[in-house]
Amino acid sequence: MVVEQAAPAEAVAPVEATTAAAPAEVEAPVPDKGDTAWMMVSTVLVILMIVPGVALFYGGLVRAKNMLSVLTQVMAIFCLIAILWAVYGYSLAFGDGGGMNWAIGDLSKLFLAGITGDSTAATFSDGVVIPEFSFVAFQLTFAAITVALIVGGLAERVKFSALLVFSVLWFTFSYLPIAHMVWATGGYLFEAGDLDFAGGTVVHINAGIAALVGAIVLGKRIGYGRDAMPPHSLPMTMIGASLLWVGWFGFNAGSNLEATGGAALAFINTILATAAAGLAWMFAEWMLRGKPSMLGVASGVVAGLVAITPAAGLVGPMGGIVLGAVAGVVCLWGVTGLKKMLGYDDSLDVFGIHGIGGILGAIGTGIFVSPALGGVGVDDYSMGSQVVTQATGVLITIVWSGVVSLAAFKLIDMTMGLRVSEEQEREGLDTASHGERAYNM
Repeated sequence: MVVEQAAPAEAVAPVEATTAAAPAEVEAPVPDKGDTAWMMVSTVLVILMIVPGVALFYGGLVRAKNMLSVLTQVMAIFCLIAILWAVYGYSLAFGDGGGMNWAIGDLSKLFLAGITGDSTAATFSDGVVIPEFSFVAFQLTFAAITVALIVGGLAERVKFSALLVFSVLWFTFSYLPIAHMVWATGGYLFEAGDLDFAGGTVVHINAGIAALVGAIVLGKRIGYGRDAMPPHSLPMTMIGASLLWVGWFGFNAGSNLEATGGAALAFINTILATAAAGLAWMFAEWMLRGKPSMLGVASGVVAGLVAITPAAGLVGPMGGIVLGAVAGVVCLWGVTGLKKMLGYDDSLDVFGIHGIGGILGAIGTGIFVSPALGGVGVDDYSMGSQVVTQATGVLITIVWSGVVSLAAFKLIDMTMGLRVSEEQEREGLDTASHGERAYNM
């Protein structure tokens, strides 16, 4: 420790007796190294969810002739959205939009202008900050995975070029406004008190609706409902689901933005709700079909992850278990009964799991956040009013994503075409679109 010597008496300037003491300067908060490290680890975990998690989960579910097309689509979308996020996405999602701040940010941080290694972003605790670059990177992964999830509804028949154009349009006009409205100060749903801890509306409902609209506009795959279209590699799907579960700890616990008890609550909920959903789906399927399938357990796990996402740091562990168990059963119905009833071809059940699970989780958050049910509670909490607020957020997201998705798909279909030719679809997108094969036999 260095001790400074006092100045000699004669060197001290005389001070008038009437001079007021200067106010102490308040030091700007400094990021904690533990919080910073946790945010960077969480960001890496979410990337793991996308590549290889989502890619392998989806890749195993399609037919062998379309395996590489799905891997390419997911990885290319991650790269594309990462760049768009840095160019204008972060600014529009989290900037101050002035008169339009209820719906969208501004372009003050275009190309990440003004952000340096010393810039900080606020957390949920007064006086606690993290490096802004860590927040930029963390939110980048959320934007990327949301767009990548849509691939599952369009798999095995969408043009690669059309998918990339759609990704740009939908990211700009659906993801960014919903993210701003839900998570940014001044956003309409944020100010209304909508609770979305890690992306039930922003990510899952948003993507689920886009996938549903895309599946309807594209039309069914050739032979759908007549020819068998079994997954070509369930072990690969299981590996993808496992990577999703591991990565989801960054997704949920990282959304606390600090390495505190709130992150620990989200962490334990991500284990328990997911396990409950996997078991619920398995036992329900066992009762209905006579056998429990690996695909059923894996799908239940993903459904549980989706449902707990908006509630992760807000509900107690027992509430998380109930929410997960309900999601497992409801999402099983979503990918079987509802899908058959409405007759759409959502190739990999994005709407049935992410859309339905997201809706259930978002509304369930309003119930299980109650302190009486083990939740953390919110100011002036009333279960009825909070559920109405949650339902409002769900409805706005459904309508916004639905309108943007329909407009984007129709525009692309009229200009460059959405779907590959019948010949290319029969051949498989691996060779028709990318000139390579996943397996050489």
